[in-house]
Amino acid sequence: MTPKITIKTPWQFFASGFGSGMSPVAPGTMGTLASIPFWFIFATILPTWGYIVMLIITALVGIVICQKASDELGVHDHGGIVWDEFVGLWLTMLFAPVSWTAIILGFLIFRFFDVLKPWPIKVIDAQVGGGLGIMLDDILAGIFSLITLQVILHWIIPLF
Repeated sequence: MTPKITIKTPWQFFASGFGSGMSPVAPGTMGTLASIPFWFIFATILPTWGYIVMLIITALVGIVICQKASDELGVHDHGGIVWDEFVGLWLTMLFAPVSWTAIILGFLIFRFFDVLKPWPIKVIDAQVGGGLGIMLDDILAGIFSLITLQVILHWIIPLF
């Protein structure tokens, strides 16, 4: 039986997205939703360079957080580990305007790439282990989503 993620240890608290990954239904989606208020704060108070620094720090720290939580749980990439979804959505939203349109599109696009894992995301997910592997597939999904969101916001929506 797969152990349940908890918020009893600091590693699991952060890895579970402050408990959002404890959801019995769609923990990855719940983690992505829980990352939105943090994105709003970062996007409104940080300059672009500060946002990029925040992304680098949270991604690097995320490797450690996810590895430690995974070790505690004894399961690689436990469904309740959603820190990678936090960083993936924040990466998706880099350069996006603070608007309902942008966050809804960003959320949907990121979940699409995170769930379907098109090539090379699926290959990386299968071949890279540990905290790096947990983070890397969502970082790639975030990059795919960032590009897709920017194309939609700058070249498709203005046409209508």
